[in-house]
Amino acid sequence: MAYEKLVKEILNSVGGKENINGLTHCITRLRFNLKDEGKANTEALKEVPGVVTVVQSGGQYQVVIGNHVPDVYKEFIEVAGLSAEAEVPKEKKGLLDSFIDIISGVFTPVLGLLAATGMIKGLNVLFVSLGWITNTSGTYAILQAAGDCFFYFFPIFLGYTAAKKFGLNQFVGMALGAALVYPAIAGLTTNAEPLYTLFSGTIFESPVYITFLGIPVILMSYGSSVIPIVIATFFGSKLEKVLARAIPSILKSFLVPFLTVLIMVPLTFIVIGPIATWAGGLLGEFVLTIYNFSPIVAGFAVGAIWQVLVMFGLHWGIIPIAINNISVLGYDPVMVLGQATPFATAGAVLAVIIKSRNISVRAIGIPAFISSLFGVSEPSLYGVTLPRKKPFIATLISASVGGLIMGIFGTKSFIMGGMGIFSLPNYISPESGIGNGFYGYVLAITVAFALSFILTLTFLYDPKEDREAQKKKDNKKNKVEPQKNELMTEVVIPLPITGEALPLSDIDDAAFSTGLLGKGLAVRPNEGKVYAPFDGTVETLFPTNHAIGLKSIDGIELLIHIGMDTVKLEGEYFVSKVKQGDAIEKGQLLLEFDKEAIQEAGYSLDTPIVVTNTKEFLDVVEKPAENELIIIK
Repeated sequence: MAYEKLVKEILNSVGGKENINGLTHCITRLRFNLKDEGKANTEALKEVPGVVTVVQSGGQYQVVIGNHVPDVYKEFIEVAGLSAEAEVPKEKKGLLDSFIDIISGVFTPVLGLLAATGMIKGLNVLFVSLGWITNTSGTYAILQAAGDCFFYFFPIFLGYTAAKKFGLNQFVGMALGAALVYPAIAGLTTNAEPLYTLFSGTIFESPVYITFLGIPVILMSYGSSVIPIVIATFFGSKLEKVLARAIPSILKSFLVPFLTVLIMVPLTFIVIGPIATWAGGLLGEFVLTIYNFSPIVAGFAVGAIWQVLVMFGLHWGIIPIAINNISVLGYDPVMVLGQATPFATAGAVLAVIIKSRNISVRAIGIPAFISSLFGVSEPSLYGVTLPRKKPFIATLISASVGGLIMGIFGTKSFIMGGMGIFSLPNYISPESGIGNGFYGYVLAITVAFALSFILTLTFLYDPKEDREAQKKKDNKKNKVEPQKNELMTEVVIPLPITGEALPLSDIDDAAFSTGLLGKGLAVRPNEGKVYAPFDGTVETLFPTNHAIGLKSIDGIELLIHIGMDTVKLEGEYFVSKVKQGDAIEKGQLLLEFDKEAIQEAGYSLDTPIVVTNTKEFLDVVEKPAENELIIIK
């Protein structure tokens, strides 16, 4: 595993598996729902190599990792023994926290694919604008299918993610989404005369083409829509729970989904869909009204606060609004105003790298700089600009100027596509091609980058601050951990079982007594309990629970083998309190065994405790009188 050490240190720092209610990830962060955030060692976690920082916001405990977070997430799930599909228990949260939690839970899983297919659509528009292909060619049609497939059938994908978030059968959620974009329903308004019109003379005026059991159905265009399927899935989850309680177990497997779909699909077409669509339209008009009041002021304000929104994860509240705007209006004029931020951040980071001439700063700054150019600014934010404060201010100033320029040029995004330097096609209109909005975006990100670079290079960063901060850190470390004259360090491991300590040579087993399995001691237990001698993880737990292998956070591997030949008991008289892969804390109860019953069965309880990776250390010193082992590193 490439990130095994990082994963285990994160697991220990968040309070172990038992403190985790749920775990998801976004582009750069592991997002934990912890039972008790007070049990997490936040300050220690921030110092772990590979962790950029920790953010507690939106009801989540967010560990910022960087662009490789999907790989870390996969290993974390495996090491911690978590289920990627596990439902997060409900917790009482504030209104804003609940909103952000729902939005991130519904949209996070699809953002990667949304960006990928959006990039294909953007490139297709770019190729047409440059005259490389025509919009009537087969090449255009196939690329458009690849790029538009996800967005057109968006309700189906959101039906799955929303169902997972709300606790509905995920395939039922997909079925609700599929019904909304069912071709036969969508085609009923083509070349047809309406039966009559509802709400004539109002903004909600709607022709009625069909009825359901005599009830008028207002048909809407649900392709690419966002709000209707999320609301329908929410109510579907409530209905499913009621049906699950009322229907006998023998009939649940087919009758619950049958009734849920049968009730929710008509209800969605008749009530939820039209109301949600009108709400989405009103939201789009409301956002557009604010924007049109003063695009310049809006650009300056959004650009100035975007990095702050990202810091606290509050930008999630803007993403569904932007998607809704593209669905309703055909474009989004708001979220784009903050998109000069990664380039402003990249400019500041480049200036810090050049000016500091510090190897450690460059080690952090260069990958962060590259990440910012690709649209992901968190590594730069937490690793470089925010800790130094003034470069962070430079990014806010420069991003606000970038947003102002986009407001002047009326820049709009027409797709949710790539980020950073890959985002250029997002701002090309499918109808009119490359226009002022596109040029405004290019100018904005260029100015934001250059201005932030100049501000940071000239007077908003002083390398002396870094050197002084490092000196303070070193002095503090020296006070807490005085330097020893010798190069060796010692780690004391107390024996995990109380009893009489014996040399391994007294054990009636050649593998242990000769030290073939490593140096250590043996214990003749006086109670049937095994405790963790250090913080670490359970590396190995034998199925019979008679032996357990532990690994400390500093790499000491310890094997505890209870008794001789006790494997023959096939687990009888042994009870494990942990599982393989669990994080453990010093003093935690790991195993229990019935001492008297094992002895009555004719087995010796002499228990070897050996350091199996003895060769990795200078020495392992046995201290039987003190009931401890000393590892010399």
